[in-house]
Amino acid sequence: MQGLRTLWQISWRDRMLMLEAALWLAAASIAIATLPFRHVQRMAELPVRRIALSPASHAATVRRVRWSIIACARRAPWRARCFQQGLAAHWMLRRSAVASVLYYGAAPDAKRGLVAHVWVRAGDTDVIGGEAAARFAVLATFPRA
Repeated sequence: MQGLRTLWQISWRDRMLMLEAALWLAAASIAIATLPFRHVQRMAELPVRRIALSPASHAATVRRVRWSIIACARRAPWRARCFQQGLAAHWMLRRSAVASVLYYGAAPDAKRGLVAHVWVRAGDTDVIGGEAAARFAVLATFPRA
């Protein structure tokens, strides 16, 4: 009930952004679960919309996409971990004319063996998953560097 109360207290603009984030998270989850990795890779390499954004608009878009993805992923009734969050954020940013890079990395783990992690950066700004990125070796970037 608290979540619905909070939803009604935010602006319509934020509600629409959360709806968009939920749809992108769902699309990312379905793509990851059903498609071969090479197809997901191609989708992650789609070009950025060619619109010039001011630095302030760029920073605001990054902040809002981060907020909406994290808020929706926490409440999603399906698995929405780093890969799903990263792919959804990457798609939202690129659709909003913000160039971003999706990183796919791996690191050894004493209990689980090899673990993978996905994070997204827009320029010098960590968008999703960047807080844990330092311990992972980069295996691939999308688009390729």
